[in-house]
Amino acid sequence: MASHLLRQPRWVLVAAAPALLFLSLVVPFSAAKLTTGYYRKSCPRVEQIVSDVVTNKQISSPTTAAGALRLFFHDCFVGGCDASVLISTNAFNRAERDADINLSLPGDAFDAVVRAKTALELQCPGTVSCADILALATRDLVSMLGGPFYAVPLGRKDGLASHAASVEGNLPRPNMTMDAMIALFAAKGFTEQEMVALAGAHTVGFSHCKEFAARIFRYKAGEPSAFDPSMDPRFAQALQKACAKYVEDDTIATFNDVMTPGKFDNMYYLNLKRGLGLLTSDHALVADRRTKPLVDLYAANQSAFFRDFSRAMLKLGLLGVKTGRQGEVRRRCHDFNNLFA
Repeated sequence: MASHLLRQPRWVLVAAAPALLFLSLVVPFSAAKLTTGYYRKSCPRVEQIVSDVVTNKQISSPTTAAGALRLFFHDCFVGGCDASVLISTNAFNRAERDADINLSLPGDAFDAVVRAKTALELQCPGTVSCADILALATRDLVSMLGGPFYAVPLGRKDGLASHAASVEGNLPRPNMTMDAMIALFAAKGFTEQEMVALAGAHTVGFSHCKEFAARIFRYKAGEPSAFDPSMDPRFAQALQKACAKYVEDDTIATFNDVMTPGKFDNMYYLNLKRGLGLLTSDHALVADRRTKPLVDLYAANQSAFFRDFSRAMLKLGLLGVKTGRQGEVRRRCHDFNNLFA
């Protein structure tokens, strides 16, 4: 079993002062073979089966939804939405999931996809790709937490390659500057507005203390208790207490959204305006003149956030998809059908 599946976060809850949306988008030429009715004849109950499985998983493991969101993003931004992040390392290859930045991907998200795949193999053997399962599972889990529901075009094939070395430089880091983040997203074809909308996924989930320690400890040289002055002082001090032993225990984590951590809403943006953002990259969104108007918009208008998040997620789900002979339908999500692929 991969090491990151064994490293569950040790939670520290930090206290701080206090719909359905259906969209129809034009599918880009590169993903023209994807349709919402792709499995209508071959596996007509695919969406219901995935929904049932991930709903039960979320009920038993409430971190599953946030984990699936992160898993989906990390998959799509590295080589496209082809379930390559699900592949396990073997004697011949170190896979994406064992790249440094992916070691903290939650095991519950992997497990949700594997359970859905198992259920679908019993109903429709060799039919539904792991890439499509991950896309559906992410949408269903977002909706389950109160977020928007959007149609998911299907027909992705599972990729035939997964290499840890291909990950670096393709995913945002928590201490990135705004210039670097905008450049990274632009390279993938995403606008600044789409980037800010996708960042709203941080309204659920958690971050490990080591990812924002530079903001709450020794922000000024020689002052161990100095924190980033852009943070709410009570929030920063609570984080210092919660993360006091993060060096000895790197599993200590806090919620990204300390106000409504289990609900998919626009609170993330409100938190940024109040100095309650965790990561350097979070704060950059409200500090930069290019992205602050979008933070203000989404903080004031949850419907606008849901609309733009749905559109951005649909676009994300079409990034670098494989169809036809470009991929395969894996028998097991963590292994290529051909070991030497």
